[in-house]
Amino acid sequence: MTAQSDSPLQTVLPGSAAPAAHRWRVSTSKEVSYEVRLSPGLLDPDNPALAMAGLPGTTGPGRRLVVVDATVYGLYGTRLREYFEKQDVEYGLCVIDAHESVKSMQTVFEIVSSMDAFGVSRRREPVIAIGGGVLTDLVGLAASLYRRSTPYVRVPTTLICMVDAAIGAKTGVNFHEHKNRLGTYHPSAVTLVDREFLGTLSTRHVCNGLAEILKMAMVKDAELFEHLAAHGPYLVRNGMRAGAGPAGDEVATEVMRLAIHGMLEELEPNLWEHDLRRPVDFGHSFSPAIEMQALPQLLHGEAVCIDMALSSVLAHRRGLLDESQLHRVLDVMAALGLPTWHPVCTSELIARGLGDTVRHRDGQQLLPLPDCIGHVRFVNDVTQDELDAALRVLRGIGTASAASALSAAREV
Repeated sequence: MTAQSDSPLQTVLPGSAAPAAHRWRVSTSKEVSYEVRLSPGLLDPDNPALAMAGLPGTTGPGRRLVVVDATVYGLYGTRLREYFEKQDVEYGLCVIDAHESVKSMQTVFEIVSSMDAFGVSRRREPVIAIGGGVLTDLVGLAASLYRRSTPYVRVPTTLICMVDAAIGAKTGVNFHEHKNRLGTYHPSAVTLVDREFLGTLSTRHVCNGLAEILKMAMVKDAELFEHLAAHGPYLVRNGMRAGAGPAGDEVATEVMRLAIHGMLEELEPNLWEHDLRRPVDFGHSFSPAIEMQALPQLLHGEAVCIDMALSSVLAHRRGLLDESQLHRVLDVMAALGLPTWHPVCTSELIARGLGDTVRHRDGQQLLPLPDCIGHVRFVNDVTQDELDAALRVLRGIGTASAASALSAAREV
């Protein structure tokens, strides 16, 4: 801390004029260090990784509050209890039916009540969050508020959480019709990624996660894009899960590694988002409005893919992507089982979504548009006429082949 005053310390004598006001400027920094780890076999009763995760020094496992998604608990509840009992952990369970429509402060307060009832120690008993992105966001926000900062551990159980929600610093809940309008920056002490959980994930939720992987391919990793182009249907069919055979494991592991590495590489130098030119915002300019309007029909990754398709069409119309590149992007989206259109995508909704994005980005559009596969540029001058024309193209893609829609688009 540095303390400074506008004038030397003065003594005020009776009847004299008051001295100039003193002021202090506080300047400090907080080191941020957290770990993301590929950690197979988390529920193996002989594997101490989960029991010891996030604990300082050589502290024993002690007590842990485990907040778990209701669906995950139905699938893995018995194994969870057996695990903590074998590890000699005194544990409490808080089971949350976590989905987008209950991603609210009310649910955060429910988690906080469980933390308080369990008597979580502020530093020595990190809360364990096991579930998808909604669950880990809820627990992260609760942990950031409880005693002003309580550590926690994230165990993502969905693909989208493994490559996106569970590896950054942000927490959040929805407010009114706005997605993640309330939140904090509070990274977990460690995120443990075990692909075994993907074995019970539905195909639709696998595709949902692949949308965020495609995002990373589009903004910075042409090699990752080629993996998705070559192996997309296989990854969907085998669910990115562990145990799909040596070849399948190798492909899925490499796709997972590249996606996580690329995301962390983007986040680390800009964790608090001081620089609003964020390539990882690709697919997240219009999707918050689309997702919230379409609830519960669209999943997060599906809304992101529609946004990416719209942005890619905008890029094509501006000459940033040639027609063959746009075809490849749309073909990969189709191969990954992802939508490029939804009826809620009206001109009015997209305009409203862009307006909210501009407010979020400090008065600028800063739209990331691909100027090749693996790279984006930022633009600030997209017009409503451009958006309307791109929407007409997407509507055509949704009802006809990509080729005929693109042919028609040249006449728009």
